[in-house]
Amino acid sequence: MATILVTGSSDGIGRHTAEVLAADGHQVTLHARSERRAEDARRAVPQARGVIVGDLASLAQTRELAAQAVGAGPFDVVIHNAGVGGGQAAPAVTEDGLERIFQVNTLAPYLLTALMPSPGRLIYLTSGLEADGRARLDDPQWRGRPWDGMQAYSDSKLYDVMLAFAVARLRPGTLSNAVDPGWIRTRLGGPDATDDLPEGADTQVWLATSDEPAAVVTGHYFKRRASLRANPQAYDESLQEQLLALCADLTGVKLPA
Repeated sequence: MATILVTGSSDGIGRHTAEVLAADGHQVTLHARSERRAEDARRAVPQARGVIVGDLASLAQTRELAAQAVGAGPFDVVIHNAGVGGGQAAPAVTEDGLERIFQVNTLAPYLLTALMPSPGRLIYLTSGLEADGRARLDDPQWRGRPWDGMQAYSDSKLYDVMLAFAVARLRPGTLSNAVDPGWIRTRLGGPDATDDLPEGADTQVWLATSDEPAAVVTGHYFKRRASLRANPQAYDESLQEQLLALCADLTGVKLPA
């Protein structure tokens, strides 16, 4: 059985992923952004071995979360599930002075990856909207261009794929992949979404636990257990390096190879 951390597992896809993994006998550690949501997570997944708490919209709390994860580990698998949606009429700025979508969806998983020991398997949740993403690494905070919330979200999901591919390249001992869970009926996905929670969690569970040849690969973009072609920008190693350098500059932490 594997030891597995699932970020953003107090509700939605993350919670269902954790429920399935725990029911299968794996040792699952949950994550919530607050103590109140941590209680929700504990009640929802009572088989979990623990919950770590930290708001990914705060660099200080993300660093503390990484420290908690180190104490709760080591982990065989880390599933970077946590994220926020787009569509806001105006950008939200965090306590660190950073645009919130970029910080939560991209910078936080980068920082956790950089500060935690590398597990055997890393899974970064993205979205089909990564196909519409544009790698505007010269202005990731939207300070020099008109705000577009959905574009900011799409960009952040492209960056997640770039991060997964960069880690796969730099850490050959780790299976690092990105997953599009589909448009799932959750609080984030909304009531008009086309798919249910089991479909949204299935590929992550499979990648986290299966020894099938199709699951023990690295540097792939998956949907419904199928390896697909991602946004062409995601494969550009120079753009990957620019993203890593940007994240290192913003956090003060370089990703160890």
